[in-house]
Amino acid sequence: MSFRSLFLSLAIGLGLAGAAYAQSFPVTIAHAYGETIIPAKPQRIVTWGWAAQDAVIALGEVPVGIPHFSYGGDENGALTWTKQAVSELGADFPTILPDGFDAPVEAIAALQPDLIIAVYSGLTAEEYGLLSGIAPVVAFPETAWSTPWQQTITITGEAMGKKTEAEALVAELEQFIVDETAKYPEVAGASFATIAQYNGEVAVYADLDSRVKFLVDAGMVSAPSVAKLSQGESFFYSLSFESFEELTADALISYFESPEADAEFFSNPVIALHPQVQEGAVAHIIGAEFINAISPPSALSLKWGYPQYIKLIAEAVRAGQTE
Repeated sequence: MSFRSLFLSLAIGLGLAGAAYAQSFPVTIAHAYGETIIPAKPQRIVTWGWAAQDAVIALGEVPVGIPHFSYGGDENGALTWTKQAVSELGADFPTILPDGFDAPVEAIAALQPDLIIAVYSGLTAEEYGLLSGIAPVVAFPETAWSTPWQQTITITGEAMGKKTEAEALVAELEQFIVDETAKYPEVAGASFATIAQYNGEVAVYADLDSRVKFLVDAGMVSAPSVAKLSQGESFFYSLSFESFEELTADALISYFESPEADAEFFSNPVIALHPQVQEGAVAHIIGAEFINAISPPSALSLKWGYPQYIKLIAEAVRAGQTE
C-alpha cells in the first residue's frame, strides 16, 4: 500500500470514527409536557430555572439569555462561578432575564432563541405552551424542581448536540465528588438531617429534596427521623421548635444566609439543648452564594462549593463521634 493510500485510509477511518461519536439532528427529548423535537444544532440558547445555564457553559458554549439570580448572585444577578467560566471562554456575558418567579415570555422572545432549556425549573404547562410558540422547549423530565444535577447536564448536552461530552462531564464530576469525599472517611454511611428556619419553625428538607439526594449519592444516609417526622411530605416540612429534639442524626446540616441568622437560630434555648447541637455536630452552611453552590450543585458550582461543604460536614460528624 502506498503512503498516499495509507493516508487516505487513515483519514477515512478517523472521519468515520468522528461521525460515530457526533450527535445528529433532529433530536427528540421527552419531558413532563410531552416530547420536543430540536431540528438542528441550536445556535441561540436561552435557559430558565436553575443549573442549565452552567451546563451549557461547562460544555463550551454560552447562552444568549440566562435567569437573574437574586439569591447568591451579584448586584446584576450573576453567579460567581458562571462569570468565571464565561470569562475563561473569552465570551461576552449573556443577557440576564428580568428577575421573577414566572418565565418572562416577552424578554425571552426578544432574544430570538432557537432553543429554550428549562430542565430544572418550575415551568408551568401554560408557560411551556407560550414559550413553545417561540422555540423548542425542553422542560423537566418528571417533577418541577427535582431533576438530579447529573440529568440536568446530560439532558442539556443532548439538546445541544453534545451528549457524549455531557456524559463525560458527569463522570468527571462524579469522580471529583468521590475523591473529595474520600478525604473524610468518617462521612461514609453517616446519617444527616438538613434544616433551616421558616415562619418561626424548623424547616426540614425531606428525602426527595435535591440537597438530600445529593448527599445520599455522596454516600451518606438520610436520617430515619427525617422520614418519620415528615407526615408524608416528600420535599420539605415544618417542625415545631418543641419537636426539634425528635430530629436526630449523626450530624445536622443547617443553611442560613448570614452569621447573625445562624447565631439567632442556635441561641434559641430549645435548639441549643438538642444533643447534636450541644455536641457541636452541626455543619453551619452560611451565605446565599455558598448555599446556592451546593443545594443542588450545577456543572460549574460543584467544584466551587463542594470541597468546603464536605469538609464542614465531616467536622460535624467527627464532633458527634468524639462525645
